[in-house]
Amino acid sequence: MLLTLKLETTKPAGGNFLQQQAKFDDFIECYNNERPHQALSMRCPIQRYAPSTRPYRGLPDLDYPFQRPQPPLRVLSRKTTENGCMPACP
Repeated sequence: MLLTLKLETTKPAGGNFLQQQAKFDDFIECYNNERPHQALSMRCPIQRYAPSTRPYRGLPDLDYPFQRPQPPLRVLSRKTTENGCMPACP
């Protein structure tokens, strides 16, 4: 698939980001809905797709019990000389 994707979407490349994204979107539409796949007995993926019957409830909050707490971030600001050097003593 990667070589096919490259050949069909980047030769020639889109003139800008939106044109390139449109080329990718067209490729995915064709790849999933029109092109038969040998691994699927020459059927299109859309013909084999079945949505899940289970609702998606998201992921639980992650807990890392052995992670050490991070110290608070200290911000240090110093004045510089005209040439951008910092004096030795604050």
